Amino acid sequence: MSPTFHLIAAARPNFMKIAPVYHAMNAADWCEPVIVHTGQHYDANMSDSFFEDLGLPTPDYNLEVGSGSHAEQTGAVMVAYEKIIMETPPDATIVVGDVNSTIACTLAAKKLCLKVAHLEAGLRSKDWDMPEEINRIVTDSISDVLWTPSPDGDQNLLKEGVAPERITRVGNVMLDSYELMRPRIEAESPREHFGLDEKGYGIVTLHRPSNVDRKETLAPLVKALKSAAARIPIVCPLHPRTRKSLETHGLLDDFLSAEGVHVSEPINYIRFMGLVREAALVITDSGGIQEETTYLNIPCITLRENTERPITITEGTNKLARIPDLPGYVGDILNGRWPAGRKPELWDGKTADRIISDLARRFG
Repeated sequence: MSPTFHLIAAARPNFMKIAPVYHAMNAADWCEPVIVHTGQHYDANMSDSFFEDLGLPTPDYNLEVGSGSHAEQTGAVMVAYEKIIMETPPDATIVVGDVNSTIACTLAAKKLCLKVAHLEAGLRSKDWDMPEEINRIVTDSISDVLWTPSPDGDQNLLKEGVAPERITRVGNVMLDSYELMRPRIEAESPREHFGLDEKGYGIVTLHRPSNVDRKETLAPLVKALKSAAARIPIVCPLHPRTRKSLETHGLLDDFLSAEGVHVSEPINYIRFMGLVREAALVITDSGGIQEETTYLNIPCITLRENTERPITITEGTNKLARIPDLPGYVGDILNGRWPAGRKPELWDGKTADRIISDLARRFG
């Protein structure tokens, strides 16, 4: 009987990371992938067409946990997932990233003495105020197999006392997803909708509470973005949290009416990456986009005090910034004063193949 592996996903970005692994498992023809959707986040973009784009079937299980506090979500996922694995235990559970479902499924599986593999292991922001950092550290500490995207991930784990044989560097699986979707991304040119030229605009994607929740931070941020937009048009797919905060603090109309600012509703991955690949720069506080801009050699300004992806700074095109830095950094990019960067080792679109090779070595 073929080994069975549960692929855990909680939200849209997780499915994009498990899709290449799912396809590589099917191609390997010696193991059986089972998709478990925890339902941690409801996402209107999780339609049939989304799964079709990724070539994924409807999930085998949908736990339909929904939203709630950190404790409510984690507990609900543990209870729901435990019922599944008590009835039909997999040979291993594969978790991705750092959301509450990641740690919840890891705990449920380990308490039933099942093997767990963590994809994107070893990432550390050193910021214990981030719930994701706690999820990363706890998941890594009890997982049996740790698949890292970069050398800093290996080093972090070794410093924490992890046995070397538990660690395999496989590369960045999100870039496998980009390559999977590349033909459709390159067929899109959503900048034309905004009347913009190739490399003649920037992308802005901001949603973190530290940037958008408080007026004393959000008002200077709006001012800095308007200053940037005076130099180069910016396209801002507005996150619901950010839109609500702009409305609450009376800043939305000012931002929408600013010269050079183009605001849209959130857009799907294919259209978003179609915008990113033709942009001159990206301003973000997100995690994954730091990796994708490095891969595509596009300057990225990250409005955060830290990052769990430092290789995007040391080898890539990313810089951390404070809000007052933003107009000057935009000027540096437009004047050609920005690190060229390079693709880190194993960021080549073949991460899923290395994962399957490691699974075969450990479980085949």
